[in-house]
Formats: sequence, structure tokens, C-alpha cells
Amino acid sequence: MEYLGKREYSYVELTQKLKPYAESDDPEAEIKAILDDFVERTWLSDARFTEQITHVRQRKFGANRIANELRQKGVSDDLISEAMASIKDNEFDNALSVWRKKYNAPATSREDWAKQARFMQSRGFGFDVIKQVLASQDNEDD
Repeated sequence: MEYLGKREYSYVELTQKLKPYAESDDPEAEIKAILDDFVERTWLSDARFTEQITHVRQRKFGANRIANELRQKGVSDDLISEAMASIKDNEFDNALSVWRKKYNAPATSREDWAKQARFMQSRGFGFDVIKQVLASQDNEDD
């Protein structure tokens, strides 16, 4: 088997990655047995995977985008809810940081405001956070 890298993987993600390498008549059972053993030995943990992804991604992305990525990787809704609760605590600061890296100047027109809002939305920030970030920058100029 090839080396998969230095980051954590979710159970579902590893299942998909290992399918081409299974050598038995029942590849799903073989992979499930291996991954269940990894979970038992604490070598594989969806909670650790969620924590790592959340920690790394929150510097660039909002809660919505991170939650979607975790869902795509097969993480349970309970773990996603816990992760989103921790992200929401400092989402405004993260959004402000992302906005400052890209723009660092308040919108001068409606089109400019809409452009900045679309950028922030594409990064996965909610509209309430986007409005707070853009309004805070308007207020700093006053």
C-alpha cells in the first residue's frame, strides 16, 4: 500500500481510498475489518479528523463551507455540530481577517459592497457575519 500522507483521514474517506487495494472476494468486509481495528487502536478517529480540518480551514473559510466539506468526507452530524459551535465563537474575527487580506478597504459603492459580500459568501461565511464585517469597516471610516 502507498503512504497516504501526514494528515488525518475520516473513516469514509479511507474506505474509498482503500477500495482499489483490497485483495479479497469481499473488499468491503476486508476494509471494514481493517478500519474497525484502526478505530479500536485509536489510530483512526473521526473526531480527530474533524478537529484538524476545523482548525486548519477556519483561517480561510467560514462555518458553512467547513461543514459542507466535513459532510462530504462522511463525518457524523453530531461531530459537525460540535465543530460548528466552536467555529461560531470566533467566526467574526476569522471573517474580518479573510476580508482584510483580500480588500482592507471599505466598499465605495453598492457594486463594490456586493462584490466583497459575494467573495465572503464564497468562502463560506453566513450573511449575518458578512454584514457585520462590512458594516464594521464602514464605521471605522466615520
